[in-house]
Amino acid sequence: MGGVTAIVVTYDSAAVIGDCLDALATHAPDVPVVVVDNGSADETIDLVAARAPAVELVRSRCNGGYAAGINLGAHHAAPGDDLLVLNPDTRVEAGAVEALAATLAAPRTGIAVPRLVEPDGSTASSQRRAPTVLRALGAAVLGGERAGRIAALGELVVDPARYAVAGAVVWASGAAMLVDRRCHEALHGWEESFFLYSEETDLCLRAADLGWATHYTPEAVVHHIGGHGELTPLRELMIVNKAVLYRRRHGPVRSAAYRAALVLQEALRAWRGPHQRAALGRLLGRRSRLTLPPAVNP
Repeated sequence: MGGVTAIVVTYDSAAVIGDCLDALATHAPDVPVVVVDNGSADETIDLVAARAPAVELVRSRCNGGYAAGINLGAHHAAPGDDLLVLNPDTRVEAGAVEALAATLAAPRTGIAVPRLVEPDGSTASSQRRAPTVLRALGAAVLGGERAGRIAALGELVVDPARYAVAGAVVWASGAAMLVDRRCHEALHGWEESFFLYSEETDLCLRAADLGWATHYTPEAVVHHIGGHGELTPLRELMIVNKAVLYRRRHGPVRSAAYRAALVLQEALRAWRGPHQRAALGRLLGRRSRLTLPPAVNP
């Protein structure tokens, strides 16, 4: 298949990158693959380098984060190629890339996202609604899953019927997505100030600002292992980036209300452990510096 380049950003991904590349080689053999490594200390580089020339390995000068890695990979893709962005812990199934490409061919479709499948075989809740103060409050009080059953109260889309049919979405998980090159260039790439988390939200929202839609394609199936979200610094980063993204798109009053909803969410869950308490401290300004674990440290 021409016109698509896969971009995979790695950091200490030796345990998963082999299966990711095997799946691409098996189910999308004509798609060039660029792996951008953000400074792995494990065997990731050796595993990827062993697949040359079928896979191009690009070593970033520093770990600037996930979005920066994607943008670097885009520079190494063939000019004009659409960009298949994949987490290293994903595995594409047969026909997934073709289905995403067909979706992207529709006028003004800038981003095509697949049906993500959990390790247990269930469909992941990967679709999202726009962030609002009411939805942040709903997630705080009810939890994301329960709030998601009511559109006005939840950002997470949990209705199984929504995952059985194709259609436009506000934004979706960035674990796997095909991005139109024209859309990518119109946006000047992914926003690198989001080191990790919220970069895919920002991408889809900014694309919509310019008239580019995000479409969900259930025929495109991608398996996703997931993980890492319970590390304390990563939860801090996830929560703070949600507040930063909202502030960039809304006025000070609504942004303060949104941040207050996030504070309520973490306060109500502080009893669960250090992850929530650390995120709460960050929102309240009690933690001045975010120290990331080595696997994501810039």
